[in-house]
Amino acid sequence: MARTDAARPRPAHRASAAALLAVAVALVFSGCTTGSRSTADTFRLMFHRPAQATAEGVAANRFPQMQVETPGLVAVAVLGYVDGGRQQWYAGTHAVFELTRNGLLLGADGMGRSWRIRVLDPSPFDNLQSVNAPVTVQRRYDWTPAYQVDVAVTGTLTRGKLEQVEILGTPRTLQRFDEQLHGGGMSGRNVYWADPATGFIWKSRQHLSPGYVAELTQLKPYRPAKD
Repeated sequence: MARTDAARPRPAHRASAAALLAVAVALVFSGCTTGSRSTADTFRLMFHRPAQATAEGVAANRFPQMQVETPGLVAVAVLGYVDGGRQQWYAGTHAVFELTRNGLLLGADGMGRSWRIRVLDPSPFDNLQSVNAPVTVQRRYDWTPAYQVDVAVTGTLTRGKLEQVEILGTPRTLQRFDEQLHGGGMSGRNVYWADPATGFIWKSRQHLSPGYVAELTQLKPYRPAKD
């Protein structure tokens, strides 16, 4: 299976529910995904998810899960595909979200829209826990159906305080980071709550385009199997 070049913009396209369904079915039954080892159970999880997660529901299955909230969607997403450092999470038949292994949002497809995000090297998100002083982040965005390609956006990432964040009734002490965005019509702010030891992002509010924010909460993160 071919791998995606993270540094190269992808063609913008409109992802319908039918197209997402076809892609997900192919991934589930292809046998080449790391995150989908039980095909039948994964299929059911992908396409029959509740809108809001419960601790009981998450504990009842072994698959990685994530709460997703956008202006047009509230859903529990399940991990359907892993390719190197890229993960694809399926929110039913409505949308697909792509993240790095550390929880940074790389894009999404669904609801008649498509978004792509690239953080140019060096990326502070590869070692987020070591960020102490403000850091400049160079980003590029593609938005469809607006057909905006390679839109330059600059972020200023700063370390905040340790905060208590409750996930499924369990409090976690997480390090807050704020990233102020400028350029390309973007004037918002991304917020990340990360593990202070590893930099893994447990919860975040990340912009897909100007004024369009995805709130992501890791409920059961993906942990690669050890050899």
